[in-house]
Amino acid sequence: MSTMEVEAGAFLQWTPGGMRHGQHPKVSPDEEHRPAYGGSIGLGNCSAQVVVKTLREGLPVAAFEHLRDALDVSTRALAETTNIAVRTLARRKGEGRLRKDESERVLRIGALLDRATEVLEGRDAARQWLKSPKRALGGRTPLEYADTEPGAREVENLLTRVEYGVFS
Repeated sequence: MSTMEVEAGAFLQWTPGGMRHGQHPKVSPDEEHRPAYGGSIGLGNCSAQVVVKTLREGLPVAAFEHLRDALDVSTRALAETTNIAVRTLARRKGEGRLRKDESERVLRIGALLDRATEVLEGRDAARQWLKSPKRALGGRTPLEYADTEPGAREVENLLTRVEYGVFS
């Protein structure tokens, strides 16, 4: 395992299960049946409680970078999808943390990548699917369409239809 410094007193730890923020407790056995959040943004298998606390504090900027790498997109492309100006992102890098609303938007896209990975049974297939235009989304890619909360919900609905074999 290796660690990467994020800010004074905090770190991200790379583990076989994903990247963990040093201040977050691991999911307890009685929480394992609950949905996990944060895999694609480098938080590992976190409970909703841990993710909510993390969002309130603001995600480390490294979460944005981790998601960018997981999606294999440019900083500009992910910044457009998450509605974070590239200049703002540069400022946040100096601060070390995203703001609460920015963190929520990064988590939204990360959750879509996690869901697509689950439905399509692989990260490569999920990346390709998220970056390919879909007729059901008016010819836009799922990443483009997910730049708003209702758009992200529609992408989730489309993934559910794909999962159950409903023609879309």
